[in-house]
Amino acid sequence: MLQKPGSRGLPVPQAEGEMDGGHDSETQALTASQEVAPSPLLQESPEEDLGAVREEGAAEPSITLKGARALAAKTLARRRACLRLDQKVAELVQFLLVKDRKKSPITLSEMVKYIIRYLKDLFPQIIARAAEHLRYVFGFKLKQLDRKHHTYILINKLKPLEEEEEDLGGDGPRLGLLMMILGCIYMKGNSAREAQVWEMLRRLEARPSKYHFLFGCPRRLIMEDFVQLRYLNYRRVSHTNPPACEFSWGPRSDLETSKMKVLGFVAKLHRKEPQHWPVQYCEALADEADRGSVRARARANANAGAGVHPW
Repeated sequence: MLQKPGSRGLPVPQAEGEMDGGHDSETQALTASQEVAPSPLLQESPEEDLGAVREEGAAEPSITLKGARALAAKTLARRRACLRLDQKVAELVQFLLVKDRKKSPITLSEMVKYIIRYLKDLFPQIIARAAEHLRYVFGFKLKQLDRKHHTYILINKLKPLEEEEEDLGGDGPRLGLLMMILGCIYMKGNSAREAQVWEMLRRLEARPSKYHFLFGCPRRLIMEDFVQLRYLNYRRVSHTNPPACEFSWGPRSDLETSKMKVLGFVAKLHRKEPQHWPVQYCEALADEADRGSVRARARANANAGAGVHPW
């Protein structure tokens, strides 16, 4: 797997123009929570976040009503700060992709002025996470071109994943989009409603019929390429009103990747270990064991056919 790009050596922007240099309570909460902020691309819904807040508050034994309210307010503020940081990372990713399309160097002052703004003290963390998403999802490497003038460029030479086997599709951004969909399906229990997939892709500014400068028409790419090439299955869900459809892994995805590789991809985006999701991790381990057994039987049959014996 690729090593994660770090934030070491990235300059912290100084006050510039009319930008606000003060720090409010949201910025302080961001600083305290930046290490645990989830991926802005695969994050859960706000309702699930609030449910987690209630669970954390309920876990405290022998706590007063006033203390419980304070804890819930503090936890909610921290989660809102995490979501705010996620939003900045997603906005910076889109900004860098658009600037790269114009083939013009990207300056630190532009990033701060148009995206980072009053969170400039968190610039190293934000740009490091944006670089991770650019690398793993889109296949771009963010490289500092000029340290003196703080200019950056994107290099389109890396794949989102280093696969031991043939990769899926070969195209960096298209592969990243497919891996995002496969990850969403796997984390939803091996099938995901079409609306859930589009809600996730919306964070990549990929909307069904709106032209995307990296993916073209996303719906056409998914339905005519990924589905017809059997990377994805697409079917109507029975007994739904209004009618609904869902996606699942296609046979080609089962052949060219694995649940463990996709879980590793999701874990990198969330900056966690695959074991953070015990149900999916155990399922991926079982899948790896099954694949190992199939490979062992295939080798044994090949050796037997060739007259090769282990003794």
